[in-house]
Amino acid sequence: MNMGEKTRRDFPILSRIVNGHPLVYLDSAASSQKPLAVIEAVSRYYETSHANVHRSIHTLGEEATERYEAARDAVRAFVGARSREEIIFTRGTTEGINLVAQAVGRTLKPGDEIIVSELEHHSNLIPWQMACRDRGAVLRAIPVVGEGYLDLDAFDRLLSPRTRVVAVAHVSNVLGTINPVTQIAERAHRVGALVLLDGAQAVPHLPLDLNALGADFYAFSGHKMLGPTGSGALWARRQLLDAMPPFLAGGEMIREVHLRRSEWNEVPWKFEAGTPDIASSIGFGVAADYLRELGMDRVREHEKELLTYALVQLMSNHPEIPLYGPLDAGLRSGVVPFNVPGVHAHDVAQVLDRSGVAVRAGHHCTMPLHERLDLPATVRASFNVYTTKADIDALISGITEVKRLFGGFLKAGAG
Repeated sequence: MNMGEKTRRDFPILSRIVNGHPLVYLDSAASSQKPLAVIEAVSRYYETSHANVHRSIHTLGEEATERYEAARDAVRAFVGARSREEIIFTRGTTEGINLVAQAVGRTLKPGDEIIVSELEHHSNLIPWQMACRDRGAVLRAIPVVGEGYLDLDAFDRLLSPRTRVVAVAHVSNVLGTINPVTQIAERAHRVGALVLLDGAQAVPHLPLDLNALGADFYAFSGHKMLGPTGSGALWARRQLLDAMPPFLAGGEMIREVHLRRSEWNEVPWKFEAGTPDIASSIGFGVAADYLRELGMDRVREHEKELLTYALVQLMSNHPEIPLYGPLDAGLRSGVVPFNVPGVHAHDVAQVLDRSGVAVRAGHHCTMPLHERLDLPATVRASFNVYTTKADIDALISGITEVKRLFGGFLKAGAG
């Protein structure tokens, strides 16, 4: 029995019937499903220990604080951070990137340069657009070439003494490309630039040691790695956090407040203003422990096996369907974008849903990438620890049904 078959029993939602068919959930890149351990941890907190954290000395307050900070320790261990103070809880990757863009953005000068790439999710593009707009800086982008790789020669030409930040995805949410982020960080640091990595699609799928990557900032989401929505973290080097100004102001992020001045708290709390999403953070920590117990090396091997199987099945059963991204499963994460010729991606997804197969269709918050590929939209199937080969077989059968339903229409249109 493989990982997908073993873990499915831990995910209650996978027993659902959708449109008369067993649910086949292939939209994990948008948001993963939650194991019972995470669901129970969130419920148990609300049932037994709910109180605000870091504020009260009564029993519930101390229990809530202990669970919340234990989650920080679990996340720290999962990503290999050196200290718990380097883990800032956020609502997700988007908030983590905005935190850095706001803090670093305040230091930009006219003519400074920010480098992103053509495959970025909007969450790692728009914050930098805004920072450049507000400070007169210049935004540049690494081109995408071939099957979906970043052009590192072009990147070298973009780097200059004016480069202040390089912000790229560790893994593309559309193409699945695993970018050579260690090389990117080394080259960026040679010109004195800071490096931020969008880890939303990497953390749930790859063994990770943040210190070995060489980045300065790493943002990721809990809900994509089996945790609750509204949870996430930003990892950053301690010396940078100590020097950075706060992102939000209010309670908890202060040590001392006077009418006309305030003194900031120590990290990580300096960046965690207001009452946090305590329950989601606790669930986030349980999700990190769940994945650590599975073993991320095993998770990665499971995913590569699924990718290889999916690519072979798609190419052999539907050879006319264009596939996007690297064809080598060792160079990509667990997403498979495709199109059915002559059928809009939204129609494909709707027909698949009739068979209980959940995929995402659209531009996947990567409009510039789809413009680069000259595609209005794509269909994306994405995997996780609970995905099985039977799920992929259901996808293949669903595509056959799409072609059957639209076949007459397409022939008529061709004539």
